[in-house]
Amino acid sequence: MTGTTSTTGTADTTGAVRPVRPAHALLADGRTVEIRPARPEDRTGVEGLYGRMSPENLRLRFFGSGRELGRQAARRVCGPPRRGSLALLALHEGRPVGIAEYEGEDGSAGRTAEVALAVTDEFHHRGVGTLLLEHLVHAARAAGVTTFAAGALADNHAMRKVFADLGLHTTRRHDAGEVRWTIRLDPDEHYLTAVDERARTADAASLRPLLRPRSLVVVGAGGPEGAAGRAVLRNLRRAGFTGRLLAVAPGARSVEGVPAHPSVTALPKAPDLAVLTLPAHEVPEAAEQCGKTGVRALAVLGPRLDAGQGAALLAACRRHGMRLLGPHSLGAANTEDDVRLAAVLTAALPAAGAGGTAGVAVQSGGVGAALLDGLARLGIGVSTFASLGDKYDVSGNDMLRWWEGDGRTDLALLHLESFGNPRAFSRTARRVARRMPVLTVDAGRSGAGRRAAAAHTAAASAPAMTRRALFAQAGVIATRGIGELLDTAALLHSRPLPTGTRVAVVSNATGAGVLAADACAEAGLILPRLPGSLTTELLGTPPAGASTANPVDTGAADGPRPAECVGRLAGYGGVDAVLAVLVPTAPAGGGEDDEEDGEDGGAPVRELLRTASAHPSRTIVAVLPGQAERVRLLRSDDGTALPAYAEPQDAARALAHAAERTRWLGRPPGETPELHGVDTEAARALVGAFLADHPGGGLLGPRDCARLLDHYGIPRLPQAWAEDEDAAARAAARLAGRGCERTVLKAHWPGRQHGNGEDAVALDLQGEDRVRAAWRDLSARLDGAMTGALVQPMAGRGTELVAGVVQDEVFGPLVLFGPGGTAAELLADHAARLAPLTDRDVHDLITAPRCAPLLLGRRGGPVDLDALEQILLRLSRMACDLPELAEAGLSPVLARPDGATAVDARVRLLPRCAHDPHLRRLR
Repeated sequence: MTGTTSTTGTADTTGAVRPVRPAHALLADGRTVEIRPARPEDRTGVEGLYGRMSPENLRLRFFGSGRELGRQAARRVCGPPRRGSLALLALHEGRPVGIAEYEGEDGSAGRTAEVALAVTDEFHHRGVGTLLLEHLVHAARAAGVTTFAAGALADNHAMRKVFADLGLHTTRRHDAGEVRWTIRLDPDEHYLTAVDERARTADAASLRPLLRPRSLVVVGAGGPEGAAGRAVLRNLRRAGFTGRLLAVAPGARSVEGVPAHPSVTALPKAPDLAVLTLPAHEVPEAAEQCGKTGVRALAVLGPRLDAGQGAALLAACRRHGMRLLGPHSLGAANTEDDVRLAAVLTAALPAAGAGGTAGVAVQSGGVGAALLDGLARLGIGVSTFASLGDKYDVSGNDMLRWWEGDGRTDLALLHLESFGNPRAFSRTARRVARRMPVLTVDAGRSGAGRRAAAAHTAAASAPAMTRRALFAQAGVIATRGIGELLDTAALLHSRPLPTGTRVAVVSNATGAGVLAADACAEAGLILPRLPGSLTTELLGTPPAGASTANPVDTGAADGPRPAECVGRLAGYGGVDAVLAVLVPTAPAGGGEDDEEDGEDGGAPVRELLRTASAHPSRTIVAVLPGQAERVRLLRSDDGTALPAYAEPQDAARALAHAAERTRWLGRPPGETPELHGVDTEAARALVGAFLADHPGGGLLGPRDCARLLDHYGIPRLPQAWAEDEDAAARAAARLAGRGCERTVLKAHWPGRQHGNGEDAVALDLQGEDRVRAAWRDLSARLDGAMTGALVQPMAGRGTELVAGVVQDEVFGPLVLFGPGGTAAELLADHAARLAPLTDRDVHDLITAPRCAPLLLGRRGGPVDLDALEQILLRLSRMACDLPELAEAGLSPVLARPDGATAVDARVRLLPRCAHDPHLRRLR
């Protein structure tokens, strides 16, 4: 291949140069490389790259032999920029180890470009080429390139494998000893899945030095008895760390029985992990020393760093390819027998526990300590613990990927106050949640909470609606606090999931049963009425006037024991879970079973535990109002565990969360439906033309809005644009000729918003004279600001709804839906989901608003749900296709039994670089 490259960016189809920003990313073996465009000053390094390639690899790259070919390629790659071309370098510790380049077929930006790839010999089979191609595809798509063409010698097996494994749609043909590929650059689910798997493999490899280190040094281990470094060393020794343990403490020969050295550079061998427990101002220099020594991962414990210190720390980590936990972290732990890592500042050490292990990742150290304490009380083991702190690098996404493949974790617990890449989190969490429950504390639900989270973690937190959308799509169980998270974890750890939301309540005290029934109803659970034959079997013939409905009251002196009723109900198929409320009562008889009351709750609780043991496949929970703990796990000799709560509302919310997981798991994974009648290229051309005329962005005019909706097949009312009253009258006459006797005149002026009030609209106009009069009236009301008007037919009856898209700075495009009309803002009853929407997402989006049953009824009822789903799916596609789309609103959407139509539209564009949330790069 011959080609040229741009040093700073790549030109799109309008000729504008989009900057290609440098990024750091992980290779398959966990090493870090920098991906960035080639520059003139890289010429020597690129010559060195080709110079280190063997003659055989040079032949495969250039279809010939000779070192001069490499020198010529270096001059071209690092020469003056040329439109329609780009070369990206992969640099390891500042030295180029790979290069990928493309050039438009005619030397200009176009739809097809020729691509080539080279990787130095020592970095073969580490994923350099694939990573470069992913970034090159992203940059090319942003420049308007739709297809790559590539060629290689038939015996270039490495190149054939790279293209085969990339995940994009590829066609191949053989031609005279060569292989030619055509690669479409539109990423689909197959491509994103392939990228996900590469990210998971690379993440796991990069985290091994942090979570499974073979050697570790604590830097800053000296100081007084209570110093942080000493505490970490003590915890490591208490846990029995199996690797080599070192300390850096100037002036000391040993600390806590661990050999000490004066500096990192004085260590006999570079350890995998360095734990820094230093004053903030010493951290950047220590990190640089660790990197130069060959340390693979850092955990920075202790105080928060200022902006300059933090930037220097991260730069050192990126420069030397170290993964970073923190700063402002409590550390990391791994309870595996062959690791026993406890590099933490917590008083209690994470323990493996008995039966099942939870992975814990938190941003707040206090929350982390509380979770570890709560899990220890419940007897739930911990596989790995990571205090993310200010989350400069290692994030919740990384930990989810680690747990996905560690073979030990069966419960993921997260406390995240911010999201670095929410869309990657959504895909990862959705995949992991299919294998294990993923629970989080939904921190920052209120405005005050978000402000506190931002101050606490020095990172942006997200509004409640976007967080709810993220969690709902990903299958993450979002709880309101640490207590509720532990309540739910206790149930998920100990009992099978309920098969639905139907609950039977059994109580030995009427008042307690009523409270439990209220708690279930408030949590969204259903208490079905039990058949009379069943209640007679449970309680015998009730007295006249007595209720035998659910809840079941066993409080009578001669009534059955609660455990007996629980056992009968556990075998009844009309309920999905049984909640037993046992209020302590005075012994009635003095028999042996009534003598012991102790910490286990006495005979009734022991009987209930035996019943739970006899029904291992049923969801049974207990409420023991007299117990001191909020939740505990009662365990029998055979290993059966039964969650017991002090308050019925805690048990009910845990059951509701478990039932929601059942519902989510029962849904097939959603797919993005194929949409017909979409012209993406025309839409992009419209956007490009508008931004060329309006470099700062702005609102599309009504005619461009209509064209954009038409490009995506979004149904809208017919409309005509008029710039004077004569044109308005003629447009109304044309509509009348099509059967639209009554028309609407909507005044327009620069910056017009939705619903600008009655002064901007004239309704129910019939006849040209009425239209002319209305034009004059509107113009007078608006005092000359009116630049034109839309003429539309008078909309018929229907349900008013709103639909739209907004680009969130952190979350990307969100699709919004809810009721319209005058009460829309007052009700604030809107829902959101992250684009792209699957068929499952769009169904959930329509049914999520509280008023959905009233507005929509059942399918085939008052509105056409299929038509609404199509509008939302097309808005989602528009948002994904057009990163310049800052917001788009359809208000109202008029929904009827025979379809749905956008009555008015508003679209705002902003110039921006395309951002691919699925592109592999470190934060």
